[in-house]
Amino acid sequence: MPALTLLGVPTSAGAFTPGQEHAPAALREAGLLTELAERGVDVRDLGDSPVWRWRPDRDRPRAQNLGAVAEIARETAARVEAAAGDGPLLVLGGDCSIELGVVAGQLAGDESVALVYLDLHPDLNTPESVVEGTFDWMGMGHALAVPGAEPELAGIGPRTPLLSDDQVLFLGYGPERARPFELDQIARRGLTAIPVDEVASDPEAAARRALDFAAGFDRLLVHFDVDVVDFNDAQLSEDAVRGDGLTLHAAIQALAVLTASERLSAVTVTELNPYHGDEEGRTLRQFAAMLADCFA
Repeated sequence: MPALTLLGVPTSAGAFTPGQEHAPAALREAGLLTELAERGVDVRDLGDSPVWRWRPDRDRPRAQNLGAVAEIARETAARVEAAAGDGPLLVLGGDCSIELGVVAGQLAGDESVALVYLDLHPDLNTPESVVEGTFDWMGMGHALAVPGAEPELAGIGPRTPLLSDDQVLFLGYGPERARPFELDQIARRGLTAIPVDEVASDPEAAARRALDFAAGFDRLLVHFDVDVVDFNDAQLSEDAVRGDGLTLHAAIQALAVLTASERLSAVTVTELNPYHGDEEGRTLRQFAAMLADCFA
């Protein structure tokens, strides 16, 4: 495998609460770079962008921190574009809205891209469909320019929408976790989606189906939201979803199949709250080691 380029986007601007802005630094402290080096992975670390901590936006309660979310996405796009061509990219988030920047940066070239969205939530909401105003479950709604999306965010890249419906596969989404609006979008648009129960029954087979989907594209992007992991199994996510989702082992099994693709261009890890693990840091160290396994 060519050298792995790593960069961090420590933001919770689009989150429900603070915490995720500490994830990139926490993963480094948990030994991610050491784990990668021990597995023979050559890493080019581009460091982290400035930290942006969540705060309430009382002026735009249904589109909170829109300006910051859009600006961070644009800055991420510029960093991703600058890093292109030097092997796969590992982006450490941060809330899910940073995926918009990763996608926008990857679209700067002429090659076609497919996005496999490994997440318990499809994130197809807009400020019109949910009242919380939190962009980390609106990312795909803006990538696909779903009706009600904010133009300032949906238009951050070289084209709008950033992705067409046939470029996205939702892997591991929970039908019971998705909002009716999101389920309606999946049905209306004919979006490709593999539910969480199918992934749980055979993670590697489900991931291979995702690779088959992406086979017609030049490059593969993978979005890995750690809330796809049952919080009872591993306390990683900002969203403490219990009794649903995958085991950490199953999630990593699926991710490892995806990262083995010769088309792999970028993996984005999001929604990690380092304060939700055990006080001794075992949870984060285990996750760092398993994440490194995927690139070995």
